[in-house]
Amino acid sequence: MTVTAPNVIVIPAKPELASDQSIQRQLRVAAYCRVSTDDEEQLTSYEAQKNYYTDKIMTNPNWTMAGIFADEGITGTSARKRPEFLKMIRRCRQKKIDLVLVKSISRFARNTVDCLNYIRALRQLGIAVVFEKENINTLESDSEMIITMMGAFAQAESESMSQNIRWGKRQAMREGKVNMHYERLYAYEKGEDGNPKIIPEQAEVVRRIYNAFLSGQSLRMIKEWLEREGTINVSGGTAWSISVIRGILSNEKYCGDVLQQKTFTSDCIERKAIRNTGQLPMYLTRDHHEGIVSRDTFNAVRVELARRNAGQAPSRNKAPTGRSCYSAKYALTGRLICGECGTAYRRCAWTKRGKKRVVWRCASRVDYGSRYCHDSPTLDEGPLQEAILAAINSAMSRKETLVGQITAAMRTELAPIPGESMCLSDIDQRINELEREFRALFAASREEGGYLKYADDFKRITDDVAALKEKRSALLEQQNADSGASQRILDAVELLNSDTAAITEWDESVIRQLVDTVKVLSADLICVCLRGGIEIEQTVKEAEVKWYS
Repeated sequence: MTVTAPNVIVIPAKPELASDQSIQRQLRVAAYCRVSTDDEEQLTSYEAQKNYYTDKIMTNPNWTMAGIFADEGITGTSARKRPEFLKMIRRCRQKKIDLVLVKSISRFARNTVDCLNYIRALRQLGIAVVFEKENINTLESDSEMIITMMGAFAQAESESMSQNIRWGKRQAMREGKVNMHYERLYAYEKGEDGNPKIIPEQAEVVRRIYNAFLSGQSLRMIKEWLEREGTINVSGGTAWSISVIRGILSNEKYCGDVLQQKTFTSDCIERKAIRNTGQLPMYLTRDHHEGIVSRDTFNAVRVELARRNAGQAPSRNKAPTGRSCYSAKYALTGRLICGECGTAYRRCAWTKRGKKRVVWRCASRVDYGSRYCHDSPTLDEGPLQEAILAAINSAMSRKETLVGQITAAMRTELAPIPGESMCLSDIDQRINELEREFRALFAASREEGGYLKYADDFKRITDDVAALKEKRSALLEQQNADSGASQRILDAVELLNSDTAAITEWDESVIRQLVDTVKVLSADLICVCLRGGIEIEQTVKEAEVKWYS
């Protein structure tokens, strides 16, 4: 078989077209600049970068300007927070840019993952990124390994800087230095001396909010009267939110203290704010500035917030029996408790032939019948209120006897721990001495090369330190208990020494301020616990059933 040569036709090149630069399309070149702070020195660098790239692109006859994209005073650890950078990437994806100029890899991104992802995305589009400092073109084959290493170094540098900054801030907190943010702080402004200065008109609003909350009003009720009166908020408007009011009630700055490191940042890459629930120490600076409310008032609000939150749940269907949102309409809601199962009572209105009868029933009986609570009684509202008023008036009529009983209880509750002679400072000093002794023995054991020689001493020191720490914890717990007991006793004595006259009519706000809980022991007996811990058993008079039209 005869093999014939392939028939190849050569199409000659046109060198006159290759040499004619006028018909070649100019490269659309963009530049990206970034500085991380608003310092004057960095802003000068920021302007210098923009001017440099403008001149460089405009003076090159083969390039045409596709834009200068510049982020000012923004971190490079997250692309999401750099609007100009994202705008440049969108232009690239729209095929409006052919080449991107950047001063260095750290200006492009300080996050290795972001850096590589965007470079790869641009490479797939045929767009090169040129890093001038490192002399790298991302379209070259060996560029990715170098960029990975340089990006990792830039990220490590950011992480190191972040750690140094966090350490510096925490050290300042330990020394009592406070950094106040006034932008969203109601009733305070920065004074001429740099310290917080009270705004009188707004301070009066804060006091009214605290007093209204302690008198039993709900957060929604406070919100409604603030908006009804047209009270100006921190932003200059008249709309108030429940979260803002809750923030005012729980912010220690209003009693003159400052608690720092309530939140912390996860890391310099994610930059997610995490609530500090014990992961890191917090730093409380007492009496840092003039307070708007007293510390006792602030502590009373904290206790009341905790009491109301303890009874809250997302919805009644998802909540355990008896747990529902706080209600300020009726004083006995959340205060009237079943003596059999411990569930809160619920107010019910029965209707029969067009007439109503108001009663209080155990919420467990209402929801589940007698499955969990078998014998809790149903109480008519009228006789129940009369019994509670009688208990309150009984406590007011025998003040001297109750004050003597409370004083005796105070001496019993606040008695020191038997046989305890060391205070907290003594314990801390002894622990430090033992730790120094441990370090000295450890150094000696390393020099002599024999750990077993000092094993008994190491065990003795470890046991002593553990015992001292346990003792310290017990003392702290005792002091906290003493503080709570003292406050309860003072509340009780203040209540009894007040000139409150006999209460003849049911007043929801008065009952909230006087009564802590009411326990239903039977159909004809209740136990009324007043604020301060005074407990009075009171009979509930039988009354004929009344239906109201």
